[in-house]
Amino acid sequence: MIAVDTNLLVYAHREDSPWHEAAYARLAELAEARAPWAIPWPCLHEFLAIVTHPRIYAPPTNLAAAIDQVDAWLESPSLTLLAESEGYWRELKSMMRDGRIAGPHVHDARVAALCRLHGVRELWTADRDFSRFRGLEFRNPLVP
Repeated sequence: MIAVDTNLLVYAHREDSPWHEAAYARLAELAEARAPWAIPWPCLHEFLAIVTHPRIYAPPTNLAAAIDQVDAWLESPSLTLLAESEGYWRELKSMMRDGRIAGPHVHDARVAALCRLHGVRELWTADRDFSRFRGLEFRNPLVP
């Protein structure tokens, strides 16, 4: 299963992103395919926080449009949402200790732990910080 990180969700949504077309196409491929794909809940939360933030985007996405976007992704019948469950804390501790994680990288460790816990084989992200985490493949699908 492939999971999608926040940055790809933002790029796919924001038409002013230089990576919009590529990210939109890659997410559409996942959403329209029969193979299961995933979004970690923390990535949806972060997506909403980023696209509606007036210091990040001028103008920001209005809340109704951001919610509509999440609803559209949730309509994909092959989508799985990744949430904390039994064994999550053990995975998170392992990710944090092995990667010597602190501060702002805790969020990335959380996403990586959720992916590993749920058997995700690959996380699509444009964030190179994920290379710190073992036991999970990371790939930027926007570059060849």
